[in-house]
Amino acid sequence: MSLRKKTTVVLVSALTAFAMAACGSKPGSDAPEQTSVLELLATDLRGSLQKTMEATDKSDSVTAAMQGTMGAEKISMQGVFDLGDPVKAEMTTSGPDDGAPTIVRLIGTVIFVEVPAEERAGMDGKRWMKLDLSAAGEQLGMDFTKQFENIDPIKQVKTLLALEGVTVVGEETVNGARTVHYTVTAPVATYLGHLDAELRSGVEKQYAKQGVKEVTMDLWVDEEYRPRRAGMNMGKMGDMTVDYTDYGKPVNIETPPAAETFDFAEMLKGLSAGN
Repeated sequence: MSLRKKTTVVLVSALTAFAMAACGSKPGSDAPEQTSVLELLATDLRGSLQKTMEATDKSDSVTAAMQGTMGAEKISMQGVFDLGDPVKAEMTTSGPDDGAPTIVRLIGTVIFVEVPAEERAGMDGKRWMKLDLSAAGEQLGMDFTKQFENIDPIKQVKTLLALEGVTVVGEETVNGARTVHYTVTAPVATYLGHLDAELRSGVEKQYAKQGVKEVTMDLWVDEEYRPRRAGMNMGKMGDMTVDYTDYGKPVNIETPPAAETFDFAEMLKGLSAGN
């Protein structure tokens, strides 16, 4: 697989994974007595989701492990999120072809992909490849900035609150934590109705292309109203499950030095000019 194709696959996978990772971030820790919380989570569905939403600003970081598929590609990422402003993340993802790990950093709306050491000579020795999502959106006709606004954890819980038919699956243990599992399956049109108008058009086209008719969302909330797992299934288009641990653990995610960074958008321009 060429460096250009490999990097493109990693970037698309990273966008999907980062989007899913935000589904349940930044929870709070104020919770009632343990024996009553699980009961409330199971019986007071709307009230519990409201508390989860209200608590989302009370943690600065979270560790996430993601597994899923994007079309024919498997996605596996793990790393940490700094939930400040801007949101930052550093994830390690399996390579799209040979399984070699790749480090991906998100700083606001800019993604940095670490170039394998053996391929840096073809990148003027640069260690990192950068993609500005705002610039990429202009080229691809889709506002990725709006996409990241709409993966805000509060908006994700609001979406679950707004959708009709959310049900309680029951109590389940996730990575040692007692949780209550919520699920909802919504027609694509209903789900899209809760997305930003500028994002909706691009997502709708992708869903239509893949023949997606409905979207299933799942959320597992623990006794401290902290999301422990989030999932989304989009039929043939793909699926993703994200596990959350180590809330509030200190993280330090730095922007790669400009001298070590190559702009992916500029590389695409050069390739287009050469055609």
